[in-house]
Amino acid sequence: MAEHESLEFGKADFVLLDTVSMEEFMANLKLRFEKGRIYSYIGEVVVSVNPYRAMNIYGRDTIEQYKGRELYERPPHLFAIADAAYKAMKRRNKDTCIVISGESGAGKTEASKYIMQYIAAITNPNQRAEVERVKNMLLKSNCVLEAFGNAKTNRNDNSSRFGKYMDINFDFKGDPIGGHINNYLLEKVSGWLGFHIICVFHLQLLSGAPDSLLHSLHIKKDPKAYTYIKIGGQIKTSINDNADFKAVADAMKVIGFTGDEIQTVYKILATILHLGNLTFGVDGDVTLIENTKQVSVIRDLLSTKEENVEKALLYRTVATGRDVIEKQHTTQEASYGRDALAKAMYERLFCWIVGRINDIIEVKNYDARIHGKNTVIGVLDIYGFEIFQNNSFEQFCINYCNEKLQQLFIQLVLKQEQEEYQREGIPWKHIDYFNNQIIVDLVEQQHKGIFSILDEACMNVGKVTDEVFLQGLDVKLAKHAHFSSRKLSPTDKSLEFDRDFRIRHYAGDVAYSVVGFIDKNKDTLFQDFKRLLYNSSNPVLKGMWPEGKLRITEVTKRPLTAATLFKNSMILLVENLASKEPYYVRCIKPNDVKSPLLFEHERCRHQVEYLGLLENVRVRRAGFAYRQTYPRFLQRYKMISEFTWPNHDLPSDKEAVKKLLQGCRFDHDVAYGKTKVFIRTPRTLFSLEEQRAEMVQRIILFLQKVWRGALARRRYRRMRAALIILQAYRRYKVKSYIREVNRRFKNVQSMKDYGRHVKWPTPPKVLRKFEESLKSIHSRWWAWTLIKGLSPEETLQVRAKVACLEALKSQRADLGLQRDWEGNYLKRDSPDTASSFTLISSMLQRKDKFMRVLFSCNVRKINRFHKTENRAVLITDRHLYKMDPLRQYKPMKSIPLYNVTGMSISSGKDQLVVFHTKDSRDLVVCLQGMVPANESRIGELVGTLLSHFKSEKRKLQVNIASPIQCSMNGRKCTIIVEPKINQSQPDFTKSRSGYILNVPGN
Repeated sequence: MAEHESLEFGKADFVLLDTVSMEEFMANLKLRFEKGRIYSYIGEVVVSVNPYRAMNIYGRDTIEQYKGRELYERPPHLFAIADAAYKAMKRRNKDTCIVISGESGAGKTEASKYIMQYIAAITNPNQRAEVERVKNMLLKSNCVLEAFGNAKTNRNDNSSRFGKYMDINFDFKGDPIGGHINNYLLEKVSGWLGFHIICVFHLQLLSGAPDSLLHSLHIKKDPKAYTYIKIGGQIKTSINDNADFKAVADAMKVIGFTGDEIQTVYKILATILHLGNLTFGVDGDVTLIENTKQVSVIRDLLSTKEENVEKALLYRTVATGRDVIEKQHTTQEASYGRDALAKAMYERLFCWIVGRINDIIEVKNYDARIHGKNTVIGVLDIYGFEIFQNNSFEQFCINYCNEKLQQLFIQLVLKQEQEEYQREGIPWKHIDYFNNQIIVDLVEQQHKGIFSILDEACMNVGKVTDEVFLQGLDVKLAKHAHFSSRKLSPTDKSLEFDRDFRIRHYAGDVAYSVVGFIDKNKDTLFQDFKRLLYNSSNPVLKGMWPEGKLRITEVTKRPLTAATLFKNSMILLVENLASKEPYYVRCIKPNDVKSPLLFEHERCRHQVEYLGLLENVRVRRAGFAYRQTYPRFLQRYKMISEFTWPNHDLPSDKEAVKKLLQGCRFDHDVAYGKTKVFIRTPRTLFSLEEQRAEMVQRIILFLQKVWRGALARRRYRRMRAALIILQAYRRYKVKSYIREVNRRFKNVQSMKDYGRHVKWPTPPKVLRKFEESLKSIHSRWWAWTLIKGLSPEETLQVRAKVACLEALKSQRADLGLQRDWEGNYLKRDSPDTASSFTLISSMLQRKDKFMRVLFSCNVRKINRFHKTENRAVLITDRHLYKMDPLRQYKPMKSIPLYNVTGMSISSGKDQLVVFHTKDSRDLVVCLQGMVPANESRIGELVGTLLSHFKSEKRKLQVNIASPIQCSMNGRKCTIIVEPKINQSQPDFTKSRSGYILNVPGN
């Protein structure tokens, strides 16, 4: 543990919590987030909280700090987990994987990008061109997949709508040689059309593509012109769309997409937009396309015939035995078919892009007999557990995916822990955890699971409805402990009859609406559309639809349902992950408003629960909070014991560690494995750290002492010869000077001015600094002699005048230093109302508990309606009060002094002062009503407040400027001082940029 973070940032590893509870966990997570520590550990799991701001912790210097280090040697970071996975792969020749999970907006995609960047940065030290090409393609593929697989949503500007698993292949030297991507697209189960088929690249295309390209695609830059985008609600574009579009286009070229392939991608995206704008009407019994111009545009983009496009949109070809008939769509069926076509085109496009990238980046011509073993690091970036107000088929699939991954997570962590304990010969303590195998079986079990019941409902003859599916669930799962519906639980009013069912997930109960389950599960695309696209003259588009070559009369196998496809892909994914050594990144979204400061406790607690982080802490501890190899433990803590510092002479490091811990009386809290020491409680580790910190300080002081002694002796030898020669003469000159000073200042205490008039003798050159010190001592003694007889009130006044002089010297002419400073002037200036002021002042003192009045005066001020009015200000040691003299000094407003950040005054003779506050509601006043009339009180006000703030060890910023900048009610404005002839009293007037203070000009 070469570097520990201070405990002011909380516990860097949750395993070291004093007590394992949700409250302790959340408190530590919140503290680290507020202190800017977005990464934490749970053993070898990284917990990442989205900071919602740019952080300078991913640069080349940070990469070098983590390169080749052990996981525990540096503070928690994504780079540490990436390096651990890379080292395990390279050193032990093991396949590894990094599983990144969390909900939308938690930072999964960013985490995967940083991990990819780190792996790219630390590989290929010999700068081989082929390896650089592969690394570049892997990074560029990330850019392309984000553009086509992510969407701009209200929750997230770059929301991943697909799960991605990327295998990066390495040769025996540890350099990347290729990769493979598996995608888990949610489009097949999309309920909200625009949310999924309108990807980030759609908006980049509309806003960033050149006009010539947009013209060829028959689209315009306005996103609001396209129905699908408006349905999804995503009409927000970015100023970076132009650069982003170019970056994606360049990335596709770098990866190896041909020009024709890229143009086909553009055409398919444009076709989806045009399809959304198609509308259907009725003429008698005939369904028509209302905007036929769109059909010709779609025909042009798809490189097919216009009549074929129109026919596929309005008719469906049905085979009945040997006969083939054309059935005309209703407007509702036509709209349904249009949307199904758009979704299917987007899905095929995305899957084709993934397949095309795989064709280019996969390892080619690799012979293990020649090149050595091919090892893999897998990176999984997949959607996290979701609970919305209305949960449909897509949330059901996502949550099933997370059940599978959570099951694997707990099993693998338990397996790793058990294996380590067995290797070290430490007894394993049984850990209770939620075994979600029962929920996985509830969803995927053959013939009994929800997916099987759904597929069975889809295969029924006749009109199949979602309600029929729900009835099947009620019949077959009536006795299942983790399933319920309104029919099975009639008193549960949170569920609707014939609509909702509830599953008790490991992360909590989730209610699902069966509305749309049947449609989303079946292949809803009519065969006519597949034939239409297969018959395109565009070879790329034609290749995306191979099943279109089948005739309508040919008997084809029923296509697999979305549920079966998703279940099969999840089973394969889990099997793939289980075959590798896993590392985990758990991403947490701190709030829904993308604030870098807000930590919503309940929001985060829910994520901690469904990510199973507390169970992970319990499994990791398993009785021992910390474990470390003997050599590394000694390297860190050997200075604590006299038997191990600086080096031990015991038979082994294990014996040395035993001796050290016995000397610290921690032997009862540890267990000794074959290669590691296990510490049971975090308190023991923190105690060791405290002892180490104390000893390190002593060691440093000892080293400093030895080194400083050596330096001093060296300097002494060099100087001694010169000093001996000069010593006699210097002694004579010094004594002569001191005798002369003593003679001249012998009777200084009896002098009228305490020796201020005495001329100092000229010192020898060597004593010039000594003379300055003597003069300083005399000046301090002279000042102390003058002020030691002052009363406390006079002392405060002197300090205030000194503060005023330091702040305003040579910047204002009249500071009022020659007169007494009374401070509380309202009694003197307004004798008629002095009693009212005294009464109010006493009342405020009882209410606000202030000790003394610093300053008071009548003022002219500006109100929030830009009108000027007479007021009075009273400044105490706690508040600044604004009072109405016409209403017996009734307090109008009070500002706590800790909210006052500064003052601004001009350099003229006016009495303008601006009090700046933290909330940008500055107070602008001009002192008036002075007796005598020409008395200046600005210096007194500034000095008094400066002296008070200094006594409370706070800083008050004083600005001397003309004009003065301020902020009133959150609005920036400027105040200018102008002399005006025949102006009897200072007054404010409104100006374009703020206000003008007119002062008497004669």
